[in-house]
Amino acid sequence: MKNIISLGVLPLLSLAGAATIRSRDTPTYDAVIIGGGPSGLSALSGLARVRRNVLLIDSGEYRNGPTRHMHDVIGFDGVTPAYYRWAAREQISHYGTVSAVNGTVTSIEALNNNTEFNVATSFLNGTDGVVSARKVVLATGLQDILPDTPGLRENWGKGIFWCPWCDGHEHADQALGLLGPLEEAAGLVREISTLNSDIVAFVNGTDTPAAREAAEKSFPQWEKYLEIHNVTVENRTISRITRLRDAGEEPADPSLPTAPEYDLFRVDFAEGGNITRAAFFTSFPDEQRSDVGEKMGVQLYGGRLTADNSRGLSTNIPGVYAIGDANSDNVTNVPHALFTGKRTAVYLHGKFT
Repeated sequence: MKNIISLGVLPLLSLAGAATIRSRDTPTYDAVIIGGGPSGLSALSGLARVRRNVLLIDSGEYRNGPTRHMHDVIGFDGVTPAYYRWAAREQISHYGTVSAVNGTVTSIEALNNNTEFNVATSFLNGTDGVVSARKVVLATGLQDILPDTPGLRENWGKGIFWCPWCDGHEHADQALGLLGPLEEAAGLVREISTLNSDIVAFVNGTDTPAAREAAEKSFPQWEKYLEIHNVTVENRTISRITRLRDAGEEPADPSLPTAPEYDLFRVDFAEGGNITRAAFFTSFPDEQRSDVGEKMGVQLYGGRLTADNSRGLSTNIPGVYAIGDANSDNVTNVPHALFTGKRTAVYLHGKFT
């Protein structure tokens, strides 16, 4: 029953009396981890193993929250993201020096030459509190910036995806659509060319001379590449995406790591006409889900929290680390997120005196 547990019934590790948390004369925690996705949970687990006193604060917002299943996570292939987080928390709950709480961090204040940090948090019960820690780990993640096309947001993660590695195999050999600007179409095709051969690139009015020039610079001979892979470029303006069939209504055997998912959508155009597709992969921009890192002075590089790979993913602010999708190593998948959390946990543990 691994993939039928919903997020609503998955409690976080609890911290009694969260609303009464206040900073003390000396830091309460060795570290506070902000964010309860895979990278944050990995950092919490790593620090639990060496009995560090750590608090994780989780807003309950996750980039992969809408998707049906997680994939390519060895030992957990095919489970729901919610189940994975529940399983991780349940295991971590057996370690006595770490805890977690629901809440949204609103600000971080560095004190005493960055040897202490006050972390202000709004809790789900409407109260506020402050905790203090010797180190801060930002596992705050990204969020996708979706167009306001009717039908897109409603079906995000359930037939309309951003990661071919995460969801492509379940839609292999199906009629596929690509959603994104013309200059990124060839790069998307390259990622899914071993999975799909019936591909329409919906470039939504971006097929212009300027876009063609940009495409040639980023992917030389892109037009020939699309022709070789039998890709149709559709430049009409999308007015709506309508779901015709929902694979979630007939779920596969939950014990399987992967199984075909049969969704179906109709794409309507402002100029008239429509095209049906079984699934879509997209190329949309993203942004930091939380601004607490930037507000405290963490530098951004390409929209990501700058992190030094040679120093345990530390930021430009001493004592502050950035892990997972949010950081500047520009890799966004669950196995890598787990690696970054463990990497920072090991490095951070060794920096304590």
